[in-house]
Amino acid sequence: MNFLRYIMALSLVAWVGGILFFVSMTPILFAILPSRHIAGSVVRPALSRLHWIGIVSGVLFLASSLLYSRFTTGDSKPLAAANILVALMLALTCISQFGLSPRLAAIRSETPVMDSAPSEVRVRVRFDALHQWSTRIESGVLLMGLVAVYLISKERVL
Repeated sequence: MNFLRYIMALSLVAWVGGILFFVSMTPILFAILPSRHIAGSVVRPALSRLHWIGIVSGVLFLASSLLYSRFTTGDSKPLAAANILVALMLALTCISQFGLSPRLAAIRSETPVMDSAPSEVRVRVRFDALHQWSTRIESGVLLMGLVAVYLISKERVL
């Protein structure tokens, strides 16, 4: 049973820790690299990897949580608060990875340099709107992850 709780904790800590690292590093990249385009070229694959870490972590968490509950209480408790939060985190991460990220990448490939050209204002507005949604989703995933970590950390282990 301790191994299942370890997998639950490790998966959430890796996911939430990855988001915190990403959030702390992104502004630095945009500040020190010579253009926003180059910084975006670094951030995009890093975000994709973070999403895959989240997807694997979410699946591992849910599987180990359901098994842990089944072995300890006889009921898998799929509607436990932490499971619901992680399922929502997983859904939002998939929306970002498979919905928003490809659309942002398509805009970037259409207009390689959007830093200041007035002819790309409409493209920039579209990009910024999608980017805001991406940021909101990532923020929501982080907040839910912090709550989920709290919920599993307060559970009593015998």
